[in-house]
Amino acid sequence: MSVLDRPLVHPDRKLTGFQPIKAWRHFRKLVADKEDTEQVFHIIEALKGRRSNQRAIEFLQTETGQHLMRRGNDLPAMLDNHARWADCGPNSVAQHYIHFMTREGLSAAGLVEESNKFKPPHERPQDQLEWYFERLRDTHDLFHVLSGYGRDALGEGCLLGFSYEQNPSPGVLFICYAGNRELRKQTRTKAPVLEALREGRRHGKAAARLAHQEVEALMREDIDEARARLNIQEPLIYRECLKILESEGHMAEDLMGQEMVQAQAA
Repeated sequence: MSVLDRPLVHPDRKLTGFQPIKAWRHFRKLVADKEDTEQVFHIIEALKGRRSNQRAIEFLQTETGQHLMRRGNDLPAMLDNHARWADCGPNSVAQHYIHFMTREGLSAAGLVEESNKFKPPHERPQDQLEWYFERLRDTHDLFHVLSGYGRDALGEGCLLGFSYEQNPSPGVLFICYAGNRELRKQTRTKAPVLEALREGRRHGKAAARLAHQEVEALMREDIDEARARLNIQEPLIYRECLKILESEGHMAEDLMGQEMVQAQAA
């Protein structure tokens, strides 16, 4: 069945309701083990809101949304096929993406695997809304490359702030601020990490919707031209914070946690 043959919203799709205590419990597990990325999906599930669903539905009904569903690209397979982008220039989005993924030891398929630990595909409503949420998940690392935020704890939080303004979700916002608070508590840093998070939100709000782009064409663009076209600004406060954190001796393993995953994937 093609994506366009699926219902827009499956009748079995339900919101679990607002469960802040459950979200906090899973957040503490994430703090205890930053590698336990499955906890992110539990947090998002516990704090699901209607606004993110409504924005997704509005996009799916647009000409662009219909076109992307019609294309039916397998984004993880396409992104992980590095040979596909061999003819792209050294400053292309594709080459920056490949360098980032190789350096960090990541793959788009790996992110799919993490999300499937939370909820296997056969337990998810197979509707167009699910296709959209999977697209948010699959473009998470592309968000990293384009936005300029790294995989350190502060970078992940800022990226989620950026992502929240692109695709609002209460769970994403919770992780942003709870994670930022935890970072300040653990490091006692003098770096303006809260302002860095706010900068991420401002940049996400000002930028074009990254998940709504034609990914194959975007990958072949010059990255500087792509950022200008999408109105993605440089994360100056974030970079300032990294310098301060490093000078304080905090840029070791304690700040280099595993991907906090795009909460947008949940």
